[in-house]
Amino acid sequence: MRMILPRNVSYIINKLEEKGYEAYAVGGCVRDTILGREPEDWDITTSAQPMEIKGCFKKTIDTGIQHGTVTVMLDHIGYEVTTYRIDGEYEDNRHPKSVEFTNNLRLDLERRDFTINAMAYNDSVGLVDEFDGIGDIENKIIRCVGDAGQRFDEDALRMLRAIRFSGQLDFKIEENTREAITVRVEKLKNISAERIRVELSKLIISKASGQIREVYNTGMSAYFLPELDAMMKVDQKNPHHVYTVGEHSIRSVENMNFFFGKYTDSVDISIFPQDIVERVRKITKNLDKKEHIILCMTMLLHDIAKPKVMFTGKDGVGHFYGHPERSEEMARVILRRLTFDNDTIGIVRRLIRFHDIRINSDKKSVRRAVSKIGKDIMEMLFLVQYADIFAQNPATFDSKLKQVSGIMDIYHEVIAENSPLTIKDLEVNGRDLIESGVKPGPVLGDTLEKLLEIVLDDPQKNKKQILLDSVKKMEGDSPNGY
Repeated sequence: MRMILPRNVSYIINKLEEKGYEAYAVGGCVRDTILGREPEDWDITTSAQPMEIKGCFKKTIDTGIQHGTVTVMLDHIGYEVTTYRIDGEYEDNRHPKSVEFTNNLRLDLERRDFTINAMAYNDSVGLVDEFDGIGDIENKIIRCVGDAGQRFDEDALRMLRAIRFSGQLDFKIEENTREAITVRVEKLKNISAERIRVELSKLIISKASGQIREVYNTGMSAYFLPELDAMMKVDQKNPHHVYTVGEHSIRSVENMNFFFGKYTDSVDISIFPQDIVERVRKITKNLDKKEHIILCMTMLLHDIAKPKVMFTGKDGVGHFYGHPERSEEMARVILRRLTFDNDTIGIVRRLIRFHDIRINSDKKSVRRAVSKIGKDIMEMLFLVQYADIFAQNPATFDSKLKQVSGIMDIYHEVIAENSPLTIKDLEVNGRDLIESGVKPGPVLGDTLEKLLEIVLDDPQKNKKQILLDSVKKMEGDSPNGY
């Protein structure tokens, strides 16, 4: 098999070989190249020891020299070069107590997690595939190198990585590998929340994001997202829904990924009208990876409180009064527990708080809604509402989709008209009001809020003199003045 390596990667390998060492591209970059995917980064493994690596290149960084890793800098880009090694005993289900350098490539490859990640390549030797990674790629299987139980005992995070890879690649987890997971899930309690967050984030934006069901089915979620377990068991008993709370939420994640163009054959794309697809793709093409994660995390958690607030009426119908507000608060706790950044937490909370909002189909109502919700997340909110609807009862789609699309059209008109939507959009500011006689302090803020109410009702009144006249009228109407 012939692979095209990036120029700098070939340079590093060739330089090491010139000095008498072995060197190969290794791991995920080899896997992704075989799959026709663009590798995120390129790792190199070599028989050279760290100080020998450093001696071959002008600029290096000691990123993990005690474990054999040196970063070689070329054209302001770092390439990790690691000495062949054998891991010592693992004491915390995550890190080896020690590493031993070796000059045997096979020994280095056999310590790796999955067969598809245990391949190496250089131009002189070609592909080194000691554990049939190619066969597993052809059969679309995630399988551990050697004994699966031992691999997971060494590093419990590998269990969640198995699910993540199955989601990203749309591969199935090999039976023995999956069985080894189910009997070791408790070891996840030894893994940091930060590492779990990274894997979960990659999973929920993958093309087979529905593999999060396996996180529940294998028992893993009980150790870092027990709220999902509760959702998976709740029948909503409501004519608007045909799935459990958990299944509805996972399907809404899959829908969101379809909007981003990431989906598998398991997603029934026939349910999405072409005009809706065109609407959502216009939005998603302008969103980045972080916003993608925010939206998928919103869908996973938007109904997280339903099991806690569910009320079944005498007619047997389930109701979930106040679930957006309760879900927002639960999402805050969960996202902090998983070490998400404050910006992500803030946006997810707002999207969950307003995911069920119903807006009247007129410009005044839309302007007020945008002012309340925030212009910065309005288009993301439309995506959330579409993804939510398509995970409900198909019999209820039409009217709900028409409502969201109608509000979306009015929103675009409001934006095109440059309608004032926030206090910052007013033609007067705090200094103007102080000069007109309004005292600094709470009254000043209240006055600006009242002026915003005026222009939300009628944008034509957003003129300095009209607003100052309105302030004088407020003063005259106030029994105590200012």
